[in-house]
Amino acid sequence: MSRLLDRLQGEIHALDAQSLRRRRQIAETACAPEQVLTLAGAAAPRTMLGFSSNDYLGFAAHPALAKAWAEGAALYGTGSGGSHLILGHSRAHAQLEERLAEWMAPFIPEAQSLFFCTGYMANLAVLSALGGAEAVIFSEALNHASLIDGARLAKARVERYPHCDVAALDAQLAACDAPVKLIVSDAVFSMDGHIAPVAELLALAERHDAWLVIDDAHGFGVLGANGRGVLEAMDLRSERLVLIGTLGKAAGVSGAFVAAHRTVVDYLVQRARPYIFTTAAPPAVAHALLASLALIEGEEGVERRSRLRERIAQLRRGLTAVLPTDGSAWLPESPTAIQPLIVGDNARASGCAMVRIALSASHGEADVARLVDALGDALAQPWKEAA
Repeated sequence: MSRLLDRLQGEIHALDAQSLRRRRQIAETACAPEQVLTLAGAAAPRTMLGFSSNDYLGFAAHPALAKAWAEGAALYGTGSGGSHLILGHSRAHAQLEERLAEWMAPFIPEAQSLFFCTGYMANLAVLSALGGAEAVIFSEALNHASLIDGARLAKARVERYPHCDVAALDAQLAACDAPVKLIVSDAVFSMDGHIAPVAELLALAERHDAWLVIDDAHGFGVLGANGRGVLEAMDLRSERLVLIGTLGKAAGVSGAFVAAHRTVVDYLVQRARPYIFTTAAPPAVAHALLASLALIEGEEGVERRSRLRERIAQLRRGLTAVLPTDGSAWLPESPTAIQPLIVGDNARASGCAMVRIALSASHGEADVARLVDALGDALAQPWKEAA
């Protein structure tokens, strides 16, 4: 083995020693609470009850969306054939963007939307385009990796502000004389489920003449009476808002969108390199997403959001009852589908001392009860035996 490969192998061994090595499993069946999985290193698949999917409304295997995807493929074929600026922008893409703009119109004046293949790409596009050399990006300490990478890709100076610390951010903004300022935050933080103080952040954006870029990956489809996300839930409206919404989580399909004032969207079409220089997603994806939006805002979406809230309350009641009294594990506050159980040992939770529990409207009462029982048994054992 060459010296270069030896170096990489050594880093992988170091990750093993810290219980931080990531491993993939193979899903043999569609996304659902119970899936047949082949775990890394296993000889055979097994059926498992899962609590790690971002399919918050249980739409990922919805028959109506599968049907719409097939319809889209029949209408437009399997590929787009080019970028959005070179023949790849189909009628399905245009209709999806128009519909999303209508959804965001109550919250963003003269709203338009732009469809991206992934949320990661959307975040790279927004921050690299708006964050020019004269800009300063004020980035939340616990922002998602895609926002961090977008800020790195931008030519702007980057300043981090402490998690949900509005006062500290206010002071940083007041001390900044840059002509362009961007406040950047997740809406729902992906690991601990906290909801950002978006209303307070918007007030700072207004006071300090800044853009407010919000990544609503884990709120879109779930928050708000109609599932339109954090802006609907908080009843916010401003032309300073630039919202990124993910369509592969609660929406159950794939892709993402940016919603902003039409001038911002037009600017992104001209300057956002991750949008300009990539092949458009298959039109069938956009066609299926139109069906997903109808589900989200319809009676089924309302019912599933209600069911999800019931499962969240059930889990929190159950875990609170089985947590150890010595404080070695605890359940921080989270009103969202993401529930963080702090367990204190990397060997018990890959990457950090936390078990990230993600609930879905597809989980039943019995599913959550099984999880509570299993976690209660594990928490009652000494660390060495339970790891």
